[in-house]
Amino acid sequence: MDRIRITGGQTLKGVIPISGAKNAALPLMIASLMTSEGLTLENVPRLADVRMLIRILENHGVDHAIDGKRPGDSLNAGQTIHFSAKNIVDTLAPYDLVSRMRASFWVLAPLIARMGEARVSLPGGCAIGTRPVDLLLMALEKLGANIDIEAGYVVATAPKGLRGAEIHFDKVTVGGTHTALMAAALAHGDSVILNAACEPEVADLAACLTAMGAKISGAGTSTIEVQGVTSLHGARHSVLPDRIEAGTYAMAVAMTGGDVMLEGARPDLLQAALDSLALTGTSVSATSEGLRVYRNGGGIAPVDVCTAPFPGFPTDLQAQFMGLMTRSAGVSRITETIFENRFMHVQELARLGAHIRLEGDTAIVEGVKRLKGAPVMATDLRASVSLVIAGLAAEGDTTVHRIYHLDRGFERLEEKLVACGAQIERISDPG
Repeated sequence: MDRIRITGGQTLKGVIPISGAKNAALPLMIASLMTSEGLTLENVPRLADVRMLIRILENHGVDHAIDGKRPGDSLNAGQTIHFSAKNIVDTLAPYDLVSRMRASFWVLAPLIARMGEARVSLPGGCAIGTRPVDLLLMALEKLGANIDIEAGYVVATAPKGLRGAEIHFDKVTVGGTHTALMAAALAHGDSVILNAACEPEVADLAACLTAMGAKISGAGTSTIEVQGVTSLHGARHSVLPDRIEAGTYAMAVAMTGGDVMLEGARPDLLQAALDSLALTGTSVSATSEGLRVYRNGGGIAPVDVCTAPFPGFPTDLQAQFMGLMTRSAGVSRITETIFENRFMHVQELARLGAHIRLEGDTAIVEGVKRLKGAPVMATDLRASVSLVIAGLAAEGDTTVHRIYHLDRGFERLEEKLVACGAQIERISDPG
């Protein structure tokens, strides 16, 4: 199994290109099920999760073709993938596929909206909390679907099609909003989604569906209105840049010092995180190229953060910010309000010499002057990259094991960091 070895102590200087957003690409790929015509997605990141979702879509009969590299194309350019769901051959999403990626559960919405039926495995638990699907199922029931749970599968039927309805989420849910948007787009009549997630990835899905002929207004706000249409047509859409990747590398620069241009990053997608980063003493400025992050080697000031739905501080940057705070000149408090069990990286950071104690949903981080390299174990995607951030500043070598988590969400992480002066390498075991 591959692992990453980092020799800490190097500042980062140069350019890091920001890839397309994984959290936007996955629902956009699933939206290809909603039309018998082709959907072309540009700027798709090269990630393990993308490859896995392609396999899942193939199971339903979706064909795909990936454009080859053209003369003059940069290695940093995202993939262009053409999807065609002309004939859906199976409305079953089996456990062995859904269990590998929770987002694949979202195929339920387009399948029932277009085909009138779906049988999709429940995704089960997750390392960072249960992430229940009850809100997703509630949205479909509001739209007229009949939902049964049989032997670990959601069996959904709507033989006469879905009907427009008012859907009110009692808590903000990105997955629920994605589900409601896709299902309502092909429902008979009008729908209103209340307390909808405002995340940029939701707005990106809505923009793609609109290009396919859906009638959606209000995406990106807490109230989304959808006028159902009988069918959607083909379209071409570019995946928005990954705000979590941009925030992660910004924190890596803050941790090590240096001067890096995050090429293609959009500050408007992560302003709350950038505001917190600026309070640490890091210079953050938007340019025509992207986002410049600079720290001249001065100390890192402690900053308290509390995760919240967009436009608040993203839960997907919580672990990375905690890694940064391990070297702050003081005490910081990091409160996680979105997912339970999302502090599993605390014990691994402690192996590097971090001083962190937990009080309920809050981690109290007492900054230390030095971290020391050690072998550590990744527990989930965001936790794994927090260990990389800490390792970049630790004395000596840090070896991060189970890095398949990293490959799920960060495209060419080692290459991008090495290009800016980091000493980091992937080690593959023989065979």
